[in-house]
Amino acid sequence: MKNEDVIMSSYDLKEVSSDFSKLGTDYICARLSDSNLFRNMGKAPTRLSGIMVALILNGEIELEVNLTPYTLKSNSVAVFGPDSLIQTHNALGEKLEAYLLIVSESFMRDINLDINMLTAARISATSANIITLLPEESSLMQKYFSLIHSNTTFNSDEKCVRSISRSLISATVYQLIQFSLIHPQTNSATTQIKTRRSSYVKDFIRFVHENHRSERSVAFYASKLFISPKYLSLIIKESTGRSAAEWIDEYVLLEAKNLLRFSGKNVQQIAYELNFTNQSSFGKYFKHLTGMSPTEYQKS
Repeated sequence: MKNEDVIMSSYDLKEVSSDFSKLGTDYICARLSDSNLFRNMGKAPTRLSGIMVALILNGEIELEVNLTPYTLKSNSVAVFGPDSLIQTHNALGEKLEAYLLIVSESFMRDINLDINMLTAARISATSANIITLLPEESSLMQKYFSLIHSNTTFNSDEKCVRSISRSLISATVYQLIQFSLIHPQTNSATTQIKTRRSSYVKDFIRFVHENHRSERSVAFYASKLFISPKYLSLIIKESTGRSAAEWIDEYVLLEAKNLLRFSGKNVQQIAYELNFTNQSSFGKYFKHLTGMSPTEYQKS
């Protein structure tokens, strides 16, 4: 089974929606309409191997993307880059109405989008890219999602479905780019990271996102930035309220939880994948941060 199969099925939409469709491992499109069901999600962080687009028509959704909290509000659309760690926390309001579209990177490559247009959109791979829409723009986006969903649900010829899907998702992406050029992205994180004054902080978060599976020392990241570990720790703490070591631990912990819950690998395999010398050292590290052993978490 390919990694994409595991990742995309692990985001178990059956728990929150009976109204969803999928085209193999190419994409999943779901309509969410029950706040109570949505609140059951978020027990473990989920890593997306593809790109996710969330359209919120009514209600609000609270979630974290790569440890940064966001609130997605009515008439907004959010784009999450590939390899993002996402954990949902809550759905607010009596009536939730939203669409989720998760598209694999391989399918996106097949679409052959205009690279110049993608560059103009300035989509970040490590944070949520949130655009606030006018009601009529939100209604237009809903039609795109509805067409993608209906195409997979009602058309029977797989070849035609895939070709139609390429065109529909391509049109959806270009429409998103159009909206991103008209409306500034809010990226309304409720943490001080959005106001960080130094490019060092931004680069540190990016390096941790890219390297946390193999590197856990502050000294490693300081060397990447050509500054001292002491100075790195100081500016990270001042800018984000967390120490550099805490950021690293949080990333490693999210990755560990995701692997323990969804990968199908045993604790020893996960320990080696996260570059621990042995299963015992991984177990001590995990229990120190969570209060339970990896095996206990895996069975919970």
